[in-house]
Amino acid sequence: MSWINWPNRITIARTVLIAPLVIGLLNLNDWGDAGRRATLVLWLLMGFSDALDGFLARRLHEVTVIGKFLDPLSDKLMVTVSVILLAFPATAIAGHKLPNWVPVVTIGKDLIIAIGYALVQISTGQQFTIRPRPLGKASTLLEWLMVAAVLAWPDMPSGWNWVAVACWWLASTVAVAATVDYVVVGNRFAATHHKTAARGRT
Repeated sequence: MSWINWPNRITIARTVLIAPLVIGLLNLNDWGDAGRRATLVLWLLMGFSDALDGFLARRLHEVTVIGKFLDPLSDKLMVTVSVILLAFPATAIAGHKLPNWVPVVTIGKDLIIAIGYALVQISTGQQFTIRPRPLGKASTLLEWLMVAAVLAWPDMPSGWNWVAVACWWLASTVAVAATVDYVVVGNRFAATHHKTAARGRT
């Protein structure tokens, strides 16, 4: 099976679309409501493509190693650039800035998981794959909803302002829970490996 299948084509297309997404986010205040809404539509399309490539990979039995690498990488790049630019005063939506601690939590989750993965691999000397966990999947979905809510925030009725606020609190809380979950799983894997190795030496 070639790695250049439809699921991976969709993933690559989504990754390429990060460039116009960044341009849209950088010009949210310069381009006005039309530019912000166009950026929101692009974000929604990219989110839909994320669900579509995963569905096709499973449905067509075309899950590949490169796809397992590219898909989460694309997701993390999307979310990272979005939360940074929506929280940075110079590029945030006027009057609807994302709190600066949100990108710290969001990016911190991915950094801790990546560092933890490296440490477990170094300490055990084994190659292993991080399988998506339920909390990890929920965290990614909530981060996507959070960015969408912030981009749509100026169009919400005044009584609906709580939606965006609830989204970033919920996304951040689940991100912390997902980080703890991955750390526990990684620690358990390393502990089991060392116990098994110790038995083999006795």
